[in-house]
Amino acid sequence: MKQLFDQVSDKTSKIVTRQYSTSFSLGIRFLNKDLHKPIYAIYGFVRFADEIVDSFHAYDKKQLLEEFIRDTYLAIERGISLNPVLNSFQEVVNTYKIDKTLIDAFLKSMTMDLQKKAYTEEGYKEYILGSAEVVGLMCLCVFTEGDKNSYKELKPYAMALGSAFQKINFLRDLNDDFVGMGRMYFPNINMNELDEKIKQEIERDIELDFDKGLKGIKMLPKKARLGVYVAYIYYRSLFNKIKKLNHKHILEERVRIPNSQKMVLFAGSYVRNGLNML
Repeated sequence: MKQLFDQVSDKTSKIVTRQYSTSFSLGIRFLNKDLHKPIYAIYGFVRFADEIVDSFHAYDKKQLLEEFIRDTYLAIERGISLNPVLNSFQEVVNTYKIDKTLIDAFLKSMTMDLQKKAYTEEGYKEYILGSAEVVGLMCLCVFTEGDKNSYKELKPYAMALGSAFQKINFLRDLNDDFVGMGRMYFPNINMNELDEKIKQEIERDIELDFDKGLKGIKMLPKKARLGVYVAYIYYRSLFNKIKKLNHKHILEERVRIPNSQKMVLFAGSYVRNGLNML
């Protein structure tokens, strides 16, 4: 039965999300239950593509990614895939009419990651658009449930929030990306030249994205607002922790929020949302 296979596919995307991201999994739980399945599906798709370029060092990453891209578009066209993650993703794409240009941009950024390089300002913006902003827009398609006017109104805020999250990831993973992958995402910066001034300039840029993103969260439909706000609070706390650290520290160690602290943050988010104090 196709229905049984779809159920297995949905559960697979959920497992992928929970295994790879405690924070994202917890955030999804604060969304309305109707939104869980499609957001798990989007995360599973994004996670698998990211794993190809970041983790499979003993294999031909280029070939694997090309096959994944081909299979993604085939799944969307056919309405089915024997890859459970792609099967659940294609259902979301076809149900919520996710624009193909968003998928194109995301997969282009994953292809960019195959090359170990530093980024220009233009390349940096293009990478963030594809790796983060369009992922936020895919989720926004789900949150707005086909309401084109609402999607259009919220689009710039969703992009800003995705941008903030990604830039924080870049700061958090600075050492791993450069030493392990040979990547420097922040434009026109030499790792040996990174100092407090440059770090603070990056942080000011993130603050602007955060401020805009929070405005959009307050405008989201009620069934999506708390889950996105929880993600915002997690990244805001991670960002605040990074801001307090010397630039040398983030070059040497990946900054983390302990699971126990995450639970406290999420509980506080729940209370603030209930009291309309976002």
